[in-house]
Amino acid sequence: MRKLSWDDFDSSLNQITYDCRYKKFSGVYGFPRGGLCLSVAISHLLTIPFLREPIPNSLVVDDVYETGLTLNKIKRLSGVTAFVWFSKVEPIWWNAVEVCDASEWLVFPWENPVLAEQDRESFQLRRGKL
Repeated sequence: MRKLSWDDFDSSLNQITYDCRYKKFSGVYGFPRGGLCLSVAISHLLTIPFLREPIPNSLVVDDVYETGLTLNKIKRLSGVTAFVWFSKVEPIWWNAVEVCDASEWLVFPWENPVLAEQDRESFQLRRGKL
């Protein structure tokens, strides 16, 4: 189990904003829940609007790419740039700050670390892995 810190969060923001520094976006959208923290911070750092839904030419962010179910919702949206903090598979059409092993359980700084093991078990039960 990997517990991430707010310093790790800041490093991921630095990487995303650096990679996007020359792009013009209509705004930034973050998938609830994990993408919201990233999108609010990126909105401030890049001085672009925070969006309530993804629109063409927007930056779309999320905390982790696990199965693709979430991120694939915006795959065909025109001009979208997608970033995740962690990807559990090699990125194809999206960008990742870091690629990690699919079995690695991540605890993000905004999550309750005391409940992390319970969250992991619940996730694995839903996926039929326990």
